[in-house]
Amino acid sequence: MSATTETPATVSTTAPDVAEVQARLEAAGVRYAMAGFTDVHGRLKGKVVPIGHLPQMARGSELFTGAAVDGVPQEINDEEVAAHPDLARSFVLPWKKDVAYFPSTLYTEGKPFEAGARHILQRQLDAAAELGLTFNLGIETEFFVLKDGPAGPAEVSERDTAEKPCYDLTTTLDNFGWLTELVEAMDELGWDVYSFDHEDARGQFEIDFTYSDALTMADRVTFFRMMAGEIARKHGYFASFMPKPFADRTGSGAHFNMSLADLVTGENLFATGEDPHGVGVSELGYHFIAGILRHAKAISAVIAPTVNSYKRLVRQGSTSGSTWAPVFVSYGDNNRTNMIRVPSAGGRVECRAADISCNPYLGAAMILAAGLEGVREHLDPGAPHRENMYEYSDAQVAELGIDMLPRNLGEAVEEFQADSLSREVFGEALYNSFIDLKRGEWDAYTAHVSSWETERYLKFF
Repeated sequence: MSATTETPATVSTTAPDVAEVQARLEAAGVRYAMAGFTDVHGRLKGKVVPIGHLPQMARGSELFTGAAVDGVPQEINDEEVAAHPDLARSFVLPWKKDVAYFPSTLYTEGKPFEAGARHILQRQLDAAAELGLTFNLGIETEFFVLKDGPAGPAEVSERDTAEKPCYDLTTTLDNFGWLTELVEAMDELGWDVYSFDHEDARGQFEIDFTYSDALTMADRVTFFRMMAGEIARKHGYFASFMPKPFADRTGSGAHFNMSLADLVTGENLFATGEDPHGVGVSELGYHFIAGILRHAKAISAVIAPTVNSYKRLVRQGSTSGSTWAPVFVSYGDNNRTNMIRVPSAGGRVECRAADISCNPYLGAAMILAAGLEGVREHLDPGAPHRENMYEYSDAQVAELGIDMLPRNLGEAVEEFQADSLSREVFGEALYNSFIDLKRGEWDAYTAHVSSWETERYLKFF
């Protein structure tokens, strides 16, 4: 997220005339339109129509059997869901310019589908608007790009061998083919990339682009994963959004950089006013932080949603010396060992527990709902932690009254189920479906016998 506290230029939310959109896209050579939405995991689903059928698509002509989509709480006999495209937020595919993608909101029985991820985020944005607020969000995209080799996945650059490869320029240049094509595609879409680099693990990269309103950012990140995968594939590689693909390397986060702004003026309200704890945000910002900390364990199930996510949220697990991921429910100043960090420039807060596998609509909805609770109740997060949190033992943090984040997906799902905010944000149907799906994922993992176990125990005696 940009260090500036100015309000970004955002996509207009005024619904354009469908005929105007169709004419503009046809003039640009677009022949097909995609109506896309995410399943509970954040994977894109959708249908494609010839551009001449855009008016019908805009009226919800494209129907989907919810029971065929992972995590959608529908039975086979339920009425289908219809994708209603957001005509103000279309993306012409940079790698396939005759196709335009429209992020879409699901409807059923003539109204928004309660379990649709995009609608769930919109409900929380509406709740913020009732308080005169808008939610700005920047998500840092960390991911791996690798190639298949005879011994398994390998780095694109044969020189990418250092134990501490972070910011390495030679291996960044070795990856410039696919990397700059992706960056230029993002800029072609108007996302304003301001930085990219080789990250802390071999084969890992990060691309940062200017923040926006939260709905636009969630639309962009879900599309980004598809775009990065397709461009890497063009070059003979693959992009991985697995949080921790290698035991001895750092994992891929998706740090949420957040601020609340005045709905009318756009003024960043985390950057103005009294700073009672001296770490760089206003009193409103501290209320927001406190709400997130109150519900952090339940939020973890959504922003760190896989079995693999919790192999990233550890103190150790990287040859570079640090995982750079949080372990405790804590906040502080420009201190990367906390779950919530306030960067030195101030005016925003960063949640470091989120990883790149999360559904950004659902993750943003949970965090915003928790933050708004803190705002409404004027919660205080207490004193910030400026110390290295990794140096505390479990016993020490228990004495200090600091909670740990869940240590595995099973614990996180239990916390999600126990927290009333989860049901409030997700709605009854998706709340139950999410719990069943994630508990099933955890149970399948715990029942699996790994090669580590057989190597250790098969001939133990």
